[in-house]
Amino acid sequence: MASSSPASQPVLSLRRAAKSFGGVRALRGVDFELRPGEVHALLGENGAGKSTLIKIITGAHRPDAGEIRVAGELVTHLTPQRAQRLGIACIYQQPALFPDLSVAENIAMRLTPPGPWQRIDWAERRRQAIRAFELAGARIDPDAEVRSLSMPEQQLVEIACALGTGARIVIMDEPTASLTRQEQEQLFRIVRELRDSGVGVIYISHRLEEIFALADRVTVLRDGESVGTHPTRELTEAALIKLMVGREVNLLYPPAEGAPGAVALEVRGLGCRAGGVRDVTFAVRAGEVFGLAGLVGAGRTELARTLFGITPADAGQIVLAGRPVTIDSPRTAVANGIAYVPEDRRRHGVVLEMPIAQNMSMAVHPRLFPGAWLHFGRERELAGRYIRDLGVKCPGPEAPAGSLSGGNQQKVSLARWLATKPKLLILDEPTQGVDVGAKSEIHRIVRELAKQGLAVILISSDLPEVLGMSDRIGVMRAGSLAGVLPGGSDAPTVLAAALGQGGGA
Repeated sequence: MASSSPASQPVLSLRRAAKSFGGVRALRGVDFELRPGEVHALLGENGAGKSTLIKIITGAHRPDAGEIRVAGELVTHLTPQRAQRLGIACIYQQPALFPDLSVAENIAMRLTPPGPWQRIDWAERRRQAIRAFELAGARIDPDAEVRSLSMPEQQLVEIACALGTGARIVIMDEPTASLTRQEQEQLFRIVRELRDSGVGVIYISHRLEEIFALADRVTVLRDGESVGTHPTRELTEAALIKLMVGREVNLLYPPAEGAPGAVALEVRGLGCRAGGVRDVTFAVRAGEVFGLAGLVGAGRTELARTLFGITPADAGQIVLAGRPVTIDSPRTAVANGIAYVPEDRRRHGVVLEMPIAQNMSMAVHPRLFPGAWLHFGRERELAGRYIRDLGVKCPGPEAPAGSLSGGNQQKVSLARWLATKPKLLILDEPTQGVDVGAKSEIHRIVRELAKQGLAVILISSDLPEVLGMSDRIGVMRAGSLAGVLPGGSDAPTVLAAALGQGGGA
């Protein structure tokens, strides 16, 4: 793995960087250094200070103390515009694109923002987009409207924007969260090419296998402080996790307890033209975690939306506890004991501006508030119980959901649906974008729910999570179920089924 010489001048350095928000100290005198031609991983649990540090580097936040140097030069009063001129680019997990503009227009806005009374050269804008995509190794129609692109395609547009500006400091914040394995390999190739060309890359990911595959060095933040910078080759996964959480995490994937019970859900030849779901048949038992694996676009989320009535089935049958049912809306799904925690928690999982208590009670308002009276005491009691049972770290039930870390937001979203007392729980990417400590807690909660007799369908693009948590694994491909594999199956077997090269009984 290539790495720059220790003697080379840092392309970026922060010394004693500190930042507080009100009475909360987000950063406590952090030192960080990025060398040209290295991939430097920045790790830590949610709330450790990574986002604050990145916002200081990109000029979104001004530090309360400390100094920033770019290529050895002291930089004061850093703004986002000045950061871009200095060659700093950031690629976020959620693409910051204009959905109603074309791809070429979005790229042009980054590379050459138009001035007043300036004539727009549409042909040049298109050429700019094509050149940027060539740098990124991507094939995307520059005339396509961004709204029509998949999340992975939008991510690649962001990467093309950064490469098109000629950035020498590139920050990647969870860049593979919504990419397919093939697109991940393409991204890794781009990262290595950037490193070989002398660009410094700050890489943030909760997927530790990516860190060991790409990073030359690792800096770990915990509680707003740096707990060390180490060459990646000197660390093991266990040592890295201990640095991040301050303790051993022995059971990232806790084992199943007890045998599955009666069949809770049976799906027979299920189809939905609107969702692209075709002829799906499987069963899930009470107390079982049934994993759904497959490449991005294989139809896993579409199947979940069909089971929950968002895009109702138009073929086949859904049988709950031996009784055929018609699920034509989410309301019907909830009435029949189905709960669904969606993939995008910020858009569909929690209402960030609303208090935790209101988020948790949203699906059970008729039960909590019968008639015309609002019994807020009942709502606070419900929220308090789930805050305690799920270990939600928060000041209290009145705190806004947006003030919580990603892992705690996911627990709030989970609590909303557990409050409906479901018989079947569908979890779509339940640990996407959460740190390893929160991931371990969510896995423990899932196993505990299964132990209590809840049937769980777990959808995840994180293959180790599917392998570690599933009692059985259904593999989706092109909207159909390619096979059902036993728990304990290995990654090559699952990938072979996802690619249409094998399957299970």
